[in-house]
Amino acid sequence: MKTILLYLLLLYFIPIVSAQNLICSPQDKEAFHSKMEFISTLDTEDIGAHMVTVGKSFMGIPYVAKTLEVGETESLVINLQGLDCTTFVENVLAFGLMLKSHKTDFDSYTQNLETIRYKDGKLNGYASRLHYFSEWIANNEQKGLLKDVTSEIGGMESKKDINFMSTHRELYPFLKDSDNYIKIKASEEFLRRQSICILAQDQIEAQEHLIKSGDIIALATSIKGLDITHTGIATREADGRIHLLHASTGSMEVEVSKLPLTDYLKSVKNNIGIIVVRPQ
Repeated sequence: MKTILLYLLLLYFIPIVSAQNLICSPQDKEAFHSKMEFISTLDTEDIGAHMVTVGKSFMGIPYVAKTLEVGETESLVINLQGLDCTTFVENVLAFGLMLKSHKTDFDSYTQNLETIRYKDGKLNGYASRLHYFSEWIANNEQKGLLKDVTSEIGGMESKKDINFMSTHRELYPFLKDSDNYIKIKASEEFLRRQSICILAQDQIEAQEHLIKSGDIIALATSIKGLDITHTGIATREADGRIHLLHASTGSMEVEVSKLPLTDYLKSVKNNIGIIVVRPQ
């Protein structure tokens, strides 16, 4: 009996790995069902309001870096117990798609997450993950999930060589593999040919009224070779101002910024402005 109990206990804590390269613990599977129960109570057709409501349901969840760097091969990692800024946004959007499609099953959720996280919606190794957030935006816009509205609210085009990963190869263990490295270089070449539209930091307050609750906010940076350093979701709070709902590296948990977005950004080192993306 003790052996059986020990086996069951171990089974509870060992992640589930499927043939479809899926990594998900029983706790995360349970968290998914709890989230779906919550979502089923929502009756709003406003995707922006839904993004904020679902996003706030994650408040207090710990910030955990590198949650997707699991195992020796790229897998679809489901982690609702710890989130970084990107996986927070991805999960909120994935649950938003569940509401839109009127689906509640786990397979649909994992398909949504794969669609959002990977190039053209297909997991095909490490390099298929949308590592650079500007490419994440462009690829998900092609899928019809998002619309980059930065230019519509006063943003200006900016050209920059994006090559941080290939020029800092030592920081990314998976880039020891030459095939991964070559494919990441190809992504960087794609981004080199693209322009990025950025709403400058000193223009945000004047254009704040055009930002909607539920918009995805990406923080552009002056760091050489890098496009985006952080992301979150816009939420208009009781003070009438836009704040940032995000997995914060300051408080180390999902929170709403205490300061309005414009003031919050002043304390973000190397920030030059934002990209504003609207879920469709």
